[in-house]
Amino acid sequence: MVATSTEELEQGSVSSYDRISELKAFDESKAGVQGLVEKGVTKVPRMFYCEHSNLSDDSTSEPTSNFSIPTIDFTGIHDHPILRDDVVGKLRYACEKWGFFQVINPGISSNVLDEMIKGTGRFHQQNAKVRKEYYSRDPSRKVAYVSNYSLYHESSAYWRDTLGCVMASHPPEAEELPEVCRDIVVEYSKKVKAFASTLFELLSEALGLNRLHLEKMGCAEGFLLLCHYYPACPEPELTMGNSKHTDNDFITILLQDEIGGLQVLHDKQWVDVTPIHGALVVNIGDLLQLLTNDKFISVHHRVLSNQAGPRKSVASLFRTVGDESLVYGPINELLSEENPPLYRNISLKEYLTCYYAKGVGTSALSHFKL
Repeated sequence: MVATSTEELEQGSVSSYDRISELKAFDESKAGVQGLVEKGVTKVPRMFYCEHSNLSDDSTSEPTSNFSIPTIDFTGIHDHPILRDDVVGKLRYACEKWGFFQVINPGISSNVLDEMIKGTGRFHQQNAKVRKEYYSRDPSRKVAYVSNYSLYHESSAYWRDTLGCVMASHPPEAEELPEVCRDIVVEYSKKVKAFASTLFELLSEALGLNRLHLEKMGCAEGFLLLCHYYPACPEPELTMGNSKHTDNDFITILLQDEIGGLQVLHDKQWVDVTPIHGALVVNIGDLLQLLTNDKFISVHHRVLSNQAGPRKSVASLFRTVGDESLVYGPINELLSEENPPLYRNISLKEYLTCYYAKGVGTSALSHFKL
């Protein structure tokens, strides 16, 4: 018998629980969490239940109103040197103290941002038969729909489905993309890649480097677009949209709708990342923390489940292009006698092996400290 809620467990009505069977049945349905909602589920299945320690962990469980992540206005950065220098200074502070910030006026029209959110909704809300055609756990596929990438490796599943598109140097052909969001995925990807290029220039300047330094290192070459969908949850206190984690990339650029739920851990407190219409949220990943020798920080964040919804967000992960022989270490220009390297040089293969061995979402950086 499969448990359908913690209430059943507490009442002792479930004598045994076959988690693997429940996971397989869910996965083989190819309909995701949205499929459960479409069937009218009113209880969170046990496979989604997160330990309460995940919600409280080592910090206060309630978000604090004393903090808010930095918000930076990119208006005029290409035309006015003084404005650009001001933005570079704000970026430096945000990356050193928070690892998270929001960008208003990012150079992408609100119409494009709004349509990307709508396109994400159209994909996940279309007929399950059509969604199932894209459902796959094959890592070689450039376009794949899946619920919980780490479904069989985590202690709990999360209340989220994802359409992933590899939009790197050789993106999928247009006909490979789902018809309901094809045009906007192509357009948004071009816009966000241009924004990322500008961002890497500014981050290089914030580090005191040549503005093209990070881009020449290949930080913008790998580009994975993840269209996340978090259905309204009947029992949000029992599960998570995504657990506490850091990102294993250089930077992540996030477009989120108005629902909210994203939180960042700052000063041992969870801080809400309040949605701002027309803004993009940016966070530093583990690999950029390594390259900058801990000058820029990759911090824990999570997504809460919500009875309101669906929540829609689009994460653009800028990472390596997959050459596992690539070697990374602290940037030489940032090192000195006063600032010696904190990490040894590591290959991408070694980093990824350690990252996945520790569990998806768990930072592997401490393993490579000198």
